[in-house]
Amino acid sequence: PNYWKEGRAHFDAIELYSILDSAARQNALITGEVDVIDKVDINTVGLLSRAPGIKILATTGTQHFVFPMDYRAAPFSDNNVRLALKYALDREEMVQKILGGYGAVGNDHPIGPGDQFFAADLEQHAYDPDKAKFHLKEAGMDSLNVQLSAADAAFAGAVDAAVLFSEKAAAAGINIEVVREPNDAYWDNVWMKKPFCASYWGGRPTPDWMFATAYAAGVPWNESYWDNARFNELLLSARSELDFAKRKDMYHEMQMICQKEGSTITPMFASYVMAHSDKVATPDQVATNWGLDGFRCVERWWFA
Repeated sequence: PNYWKEGRAHFDAIELYSILDSAARQNALITGEVDVIDKVDINTVGLLSRAPGIKILATTGTQHFVFPMDYRAAPFSDNNVRLALKYALDREEMVQKILGGYGAVGNDHPIGPGDQFFAADLEQHAYDPDKAKFHLKEAGMDSLNVQLSAADAAFAGAVDAAVLFSEKAAAAGINIEVVREPNDAYWDNVWMKKPFCASYWGGRPTPDWMFATAYAAGVPWNESYWDNARFNELLLSARSELDFAKRKDMYHEMQMICQKEGSTITPMFASYVMAHSDKVATPDQVATNWGLDGFRCVERWWFA
């Protein structure tokens, strides 16, 4: 009754546990040791959903898995090579096989389908070996050999996703050698060090935040080292634009630039998959910007 936000905080007390092992985390929920868990293992979510008294909650929002290409390094410095690779993977297959259907296909930009500024009318990049071959020829190539570094430290299933990418790309004359990197020190030794690798983003609540963090020229986490003058200009203009429609048009163009000229392949948006006891109730609308209702479950959820 003394919580500083009116109409929030319905639990008498909260206990938070860090259980890193996914099997132990799910077992804690099944046995009643905990009431809510996040990061449910996709491989066992079906089994967990059949457990008595357990409910699965999934939201698709800002979390996305990516393959950044070093914009400074050949052959990725050629946009036709980048486009060839974007057409050389089967996004729907990845959503089904890597995410177990818990997600949505990406379109090579970081704004998710639940965002009010999402450019829904952009043509969807899809698996098209002929288009990939066309762009290779535009780059003056008949074939392409590249290495793709991956480890499950990047995201669950990253190595399998890289293998799927490699298998599909072969039809376009693209040979992707998957380099299975150690999970240990992946973020120190591979990310932003190797020219083509697996990565992930939890996303950000606003397009400006996401773009400014990972796509603006020169920022520390611009993992592809991409630099596009028009994009950078729009980023600053949109930030100061008060007219919603004009700002939406700017973000639309920025998504299009990322899709057509960007140096990051975004094949899929992964759902936040959570589970809770049927003793716990949730609002009809659950936040999609982070897991656990935008990390607000402790003040928004209640016992049924």
